[in-house]
Amino acid sequence: MSPHYHQFCELFAQLGLSGNEKDIAVFIQRHSPLDPRTRLEDAPFWTPAQAALLREELVGDADWAEVVDQLNLALREPMR
Repeated sequence: MSPHYHQFCELFAQLGLSGNEKDIAVFIQRHSPLDPRTRLEDAPFWTPAQAALLREELVGDADWAEVVDQLNLALREPMR
C-alpha cells in the first residue's frame, strides 16, 4: 500500500480547525514562534483531543507525520 500525503488544510480539518488558507496563516501567526523547548503536541493552545491526535500521528509515524512536521516547522519560525 502506498503512503498517502496529506495537505495542511486536511490536517487543520482533522484538528477541528478551519482549513481555509487565510485562517491557517492567522493561526500560525498567532502562535508563532513556538518555544523551542516545547514539543508541538505539548503547546498550550491545543485542546487535549488535538494534542492527542498530534502525538499519535508523530509516535506512529503515520502518513500524517510529514504534514505534522511541516506544521511544527511553521510554528517555530518567527512570522515575517
